[in-house]
Amino acid sequence: MAPSATTRQRPAATTATTATATATATAPSKRPSFPPNKSDEYAAEWVPPPFTIKELRDAIPAECFRRDTFKSFSYVFMDLAMIAALGVAASRFDSLAAAIFPASDLYASLVKWAVLWPAYWVMQGIVMTGVWVIAHECGHQAFSDYAWVNNSVGFVLHSLLLVPYYSWKISHSKHHKANVHMQKDQVFVPGTRSQAMKRTASGAAVAAVEAAPLVETLMILRQQLFGWPAYIVANVSGQKFDRWTSHFDPTSPIFSASQFLQIVASDIGIVGAFGLLTYFSYTFSFLDVVKYYLIPYFWVNHWLVMITFLQHTDVRVPHFTEASWDFLTGALSTVDRDYGILNHFFHHIADTHATVALKAKLGKYYLWDDTPIFLSLYRSYRDCKFVEDSGDVLWYKSK
Repeated sequence: MAPSATTRQRPAATTATTATATATATAPSKRPSFPPNKSDEYAAEWVPPPFTIKELRDAIPAECFRRDTFKSFSYVFMDLAMIAALGVAASRFDSLAAAIFPASDLYASLVKWAVLWPAYWVMQGIVMTGVWVIAHECGHQAFSDYAWVNNSVGFVLHSLLLVPYYSWKISHSKHHKANVHMQKDQVFVPGTRSQAMKRTASGAAVAAVEAAPLVETLMILRQQLFGWPAYIVANVSGQKFDRWTSHFDPTSPIFSASQFLQIVASDIGIVGAFGLLTYFSYTFSFLDVVKYYLIPYFWVNHWLVMITFLQHTDVRVPHFTEASWDFLTGALSTVDRDYGILNHFFHHIADTHATVALKAKLGKYYLWDDTPIFLSLYRSYRDCKFVEDSGDVLWYKSK
C-alpha cells in the first residue's frame, strides 16, 4: 500500500531515518553451552549495507518530501469526525439496547456491556491512535511547511492524549538519530545477558516460571497496558542513566538546559488535559470519562507500544556499540509489519517506513513481516530477551 500523505511528507533527514526496515539478525553464540538462538542464522550472514544515504535519498520520489498543510488537516478533521461519530453512537447505547430487548432489562444490559461498549472501546482506541500518529508526524515537522503549525497541532493533539509533546518530540528525535545504538538510543534499549541472569538469579525454577507461555502472556499484557506510561513517567525501557529520569522533569538527563521551557510547556499541556477530564467528571460523571475516554486511551497505549515494540524488536534486528554503529545502519534496523485494515486508520506508520522505490533499492535490507500481528508480538517478546555483554554487533537472544 502507498503511504498516507501524512507519512509521505516527512523531511529528508527523518525519511532517511525511518524510510527503511532493518537488515538482519544476530551474532553467533559466544557461549556454546547454550543451544543455538533463532537470530544466529541472520548474524552469520549479516554485512553492513553497501549503499549510502544519498543513494537511498535519491531513490525516494520527490513527492514524498512535499508537505501539504491542507491535506494534513484533512486527516485531522477526518479522525476527529470519526471520534465524534463514535461518541454520539455510544451516547445512544442505552436506547439502542432497550430497543433490541424491550421486554428484558437483563438482556438489554448484557448487549450494552458485553457487545456495544466493548466495540466502542476497541474502535475508538483505533481512531485515537491515528490522531496520536498525526501528532507524531507534527513532531517530525512533517505535517506542514510551517514549524508553528506543526508544533501547535502536535501540542494540542498529543496533550489531549496525555502525551508531553515537546518532551517526547525531543527524546524521539534522539531515538531516530541513534536507533539501535546501545549507549545512545532512547527506547527499547535491550538488556544484556548478565542483567537477565541477575534478574533470574533466584533460581532455575523462577526462570522456568517466567518462560511459561501463560506468564509471558501476562507480562505482555502488562507491557501493552502500562508500558507507555511507564516510559514517559519513569523511562522504563529507555536509556539507563545514573539518576531517576522522566519526560516530565525539565532537569532530566534526556534534555539539555536550553530545552527547559519546552518541557515545562509540555507539562502544562498535560495539566490542562487533566483539567478537562476533571471538568467532564464533574459536569457528567467520572464513569462517563472512564467509558468514553480512559478505556479507549488504554487501547491507544496498547497500539502505540505494539507498533513501536515490533518495529524495533525482532531476531533480525541487530544492535550496535559506539565502535560499530553508524547512522545508515541504525536507520535500516527496523521492521515493517502488516496490520491489515488498521494500516489505514494508523496512517500507514507501521507498514510503510519505505516507499516502493526504496524497497527495491534496499533489497534484503528491507525487513517485512506479515505474520499475524499478535503472534508477532508474542514471538518477539519470547525470542528477544537480551543481547550479549560484549561485542560490537549484538543480537537478541532468548537463552
